[in-house]
Amino acid sequence: MNTLNGTRMLRMCIFDPYYISYMVLSEITAYLESLAPLSLQEDYDNCGLLYGDPGWEINSMLLTLDLTSEVMDEALGKQCNLIISHHPFIFKGLKKLTAGSPETEIITKAARNNIAIYAMHTNLDNYRFGLNAKLFRKLGITDSRILKPQKGTLRKLITFCPADHSSRVREALFSSHAGRIGNYDQCSFNVEGEGSFRALENSNPFVGTLNQFHVEKETRIEVIYHDYDESNVISNLLKSHPYEEVAYDIIPLENDDPESGAGLIGTLAEPLAADIFLARVKETLNIPFIRHTRNPDSRIREVALCTGSGSFLIPDAMLQGADAFLTADIKYHDFFIASGKLLLADIGHYESEQMVKEWFHDALIEKFPNFASLISEVNTNPVHYF
Repeated sequence: MNTLNGTRMLRMCIFDPYYISYMVLSEITAYLESLAPLSLQEDYDNCGLLYGDPGWEINSMLLTLDLTSEVMDEALGKQCNLIISHHPFIFKGLKKLTAGSPETEIITKAARNNIAIYAMHTNLDNYRFGLNAKLFRKLGITDSRILKPQKGTLRKLITFCPADHSSRVREALFSSHAGRIGNYDQCSFNVEGEGSFRALENSNPFVGTLNQFHVEKETRIEVIYHDYDESNVISNLLKSHPYEEVAYDIIPLENDDPESGAGLIGTLAEPLAADIFLARVKETLNIPFIRHTRNPDSRIREVALCTGSGSFLIPDAMLQGADAFLTADIKYHDFFIASGKLLLADIGHYESEQMVKEWFHDALIEKFPNFASLISEVNTNPVHYF
């Protein structure tokens, strides 16, 4: 197992008796995926563990937006054996690993030094409290909602249990995050009725008698849950239910998911003139200039945001009544779509996502305060300004 710089390690061990020398990789990835489950990623993406063994012992991790050769060398120099990046290093698939290519150099160094590589990309983008929320907070916007909610992530569970056991079953379902709808939790629908059955040979009925028809007062319980919580929901249902054979139905829903999706829209505390608002954005992101549509006459109050490439959300921003939409990689003709309708501003891909390293660090330190999470010092922006 690799170690940190010797002097730094010694200092930490002497002055911090609770310092953690290493963690198992699966502990780290499980926590990150509890925040932004891999099921939230887009179909085209490649999030998760890209290289490594979940059982590896990790002594420290390096946090970056992109994994480049320079970042790999930085990880080696700082003796980190886990790199967490926003953009997946392996994205569209590699068909060849030949000498001289950056991909070959990075993978070879990772393999020779047992450096794990992990990526959180569109699953973090679609996470309600991900990178968009962090940039909003930097801009002074705290009240926000998903700009384009995801569909197909919600399920409805319907089950039946003896009436006097319904509270126990409901509590078990709620503890596995079922029954959460927007800003409400412990939501369920319950109907009293009668269930019938006959226990056959080799059964062990909770109520009733073998080979005799039985009718039991039962409660029908309905709860909504996210698809990524399904294993826990079903596990808790089976553990809490008194019946030997538990009857339940799972129904996929097409409802919008208010907790996940692309982009955010929120409200500034006070309306700002367009030039004042753009100046705030430039200062917050420390960028040299912003490409934007002609400033509208109205002041900026409702702001939509999508870090990275988000021009596909322009219609949604207009539909939601945004006064301004901040994103990156906007094409020439995209500006015509928004012209005269809202302030459309291209704030740069790297520039809009650069604080992902800070997001990683804050999230990991909150969970693992005594473990080494290092922010990469390499500027990976391939775009330069003259």
